[in-house]
Amino acid sequence: MPVRAVLFDAGETLVHPSPSFPELFTSVLAAAGHRRAPDAVIEASRSVFHRFSEAARDNELWTTSQERSERFWKSVYERMLEELGLPGDVALRDALYVTFTDPANYALFDDVHEALASLDAAGLALGIVSNFEAWLEDLLGSLGVRERFEVRVISGLEGVEKPDAAIFERALERIGHDAADVVYVGDNPEFDVEPAAAVGMTPVLIDRRERFPDATCIRIGDLRQLAGAIAGVGR
Repeated sequence: MPVRAVLFDAGETLVHPSPSFPELFTSVLAAAGHRRAPDAVIEASRSVFHRFSEAARDNELWTTSQERSERFWKSVYERMLEELGLPGDVALRDALYVTFTDPANYALFDDVHEALASLDAAGLALGIVSNFEAWLEDLLGSLGVRERFEVRVISGLEGVEKPDAAIFERALERIGHDAADVVYVGDNPEFDVEPAAAVGMTPVLIDRRERFPDATCIRIGDLRQLAGAIAGVGR
């Protein structure tokens, strides 16, 4: 059977901090009188990549309540501030948390509307499976795309997070198609590609910054390439 549905990750797949994570981060630092280059923020972020893998390994759910989210993200920002030579600045840590939980500081990637329109035109059902706090629902609404997704399985509302197979299985049940007929699109091999493949879906890696050139799954750099990339899947 051809593809019948496409499910998407949200953060860094459909939406992103605006203008970008490092630029928004540096603007918060600058407002507090600290000058750092965006490249320095990118380098500092590498020191916290492991936190997400550790949380998944230890079943440390970090999106499923406001308290969990705040504790997790503040620990991330504390570590990054240490790397940037600003240890122990609680006010700055708190300002970062407020900034990155404000829906006004997020935008859709430029390729989203056109990509969704092409999938709609092909008659495909669309959905979301995302590790994101509950406010993703409101964010998608404010960005004008919430109703494009008939299924929205958001960890902050579901109490389960990727890479747990259960969150993907809930989405499959609600969208009403077998895994073999569904494509899943995300930006992270560990949290998107591998678990989607494990439940039988076809994973597509959206790699906008060419971080994963050796990926063995379908890999695209722009969501407008998606319809063409999956045209032969399942046939």
